[in-house]
Amino acid sequence: MEINGNDNGVGFRISEVHLSSGSRKMPVLGLGTAADPPADSETVKQAVLHAIELGYRHFDTAALYHSEQPLGEAIAEALGVGLIKSREELFITSKLWCSDAHPQHVLPAIQKTLQNLKLEYLDLYLIHWPVSSKPGIYEYPIKKEDFIPMDYKSVWAAIEECQRLGLTKAVGVSNFSCKKLANVLAIATIPPAVNQVEVNPCWQQKKLIDFCKANGILVVAYAPLGAIGTFYGTNGVMESEVLKKLQRPNKRVSLRCLKLLVYN
Repeated sequence: MEINGNDNGVGFRISEVHLSSGSRKMPVLGLGTAADPPADSETVKQAVLHAIELGYRHFDTAALYHSEQPLGEAIAEALGVGLIKSREELFITSKLWCSDAHPQHVLPAIQKTLQNLKLEYLDLYLIHWPVSSKPGIYEYPIKKEDFIPMDYKSVWAAIEECQRLGLTKAVGVSNFSCKKLANVLAIATIPPAVNQVEVNPCWQQKKLIDFCKANGILVVAYAPLGAIGTFYGTNGVMESEVLKKLQRPNKRVSLRCLKLLVYN
C-alpha cells in the first residue's frame, strides 16, 4: 500500500494510499457524514461544501445515514461554482445497510445510492455490518427479532459484481472482526480492500489491524477523536491527561499524535 501526497489546491497536501483492488488512490483524511443526533439535509450539504473549500476530497456516507442526497447536492454545487473541476477529484465511500445485505438486494441498493448521490460510480462500497436483517427496514439499532445470519458467499459475490459492473471502483467491509474477515477471504475472488472500524488511542484494535495488514486490507478508522457526544462515544481521547501534558509545550502535538494513528 503506497502512500503519497496530492495537492488539493488550497495550499496543503493530503496523503493518499493505494488500495489492494481498484484503480483509485484514497485520501487518508476524510469527512464522515453520519451525525448523532441526525442533522438536517441543509446542514449536511453546507458542511460538505465548507469541507471541500478547506481541502477535503474524501467523503463517507451510507444508506443508513440519510446523507447521500445532501452529499450529492453538495458535490453538484461544488462543481457548478468551481470549487472542484471534476468529480474525479473526489473519493466517495458509501455502505450497504444490513436490510439490503441479501444477494438479490445488493445491486438495487447501490443503484439507489448512486441515484441519491447523482453519481455514475462510487470509489468504495462497503458492507456496513457483518449481519443481515429483514429487508425493507432501515433502522439502528436493529431489533433482535430482525437479525438474520449473513450468507457471506452470496452477498460478497453480489458486492464483487458491483465492482465488475463499474458501479464502484473498490469494495470492502466495515465493522468486521478477524473471524468474519476470514470468512470473506475464504470465498472472495476480489478480496476486500478496506475494513472500516472504530479506532482511536483508547481503542487501538491492534490484533485486528495486524490481521488486516497481513492480508492486504487497509484499516480505515472512524471516530478517531472518540466520537464525543454520541451514544457510543468517549471523551477519553480529547480529555486524556497524557495528551494534555504533551500538548502544553506545543499545541500541534495532538494533531501529530493523531497523524501517527492514521499511518500506523
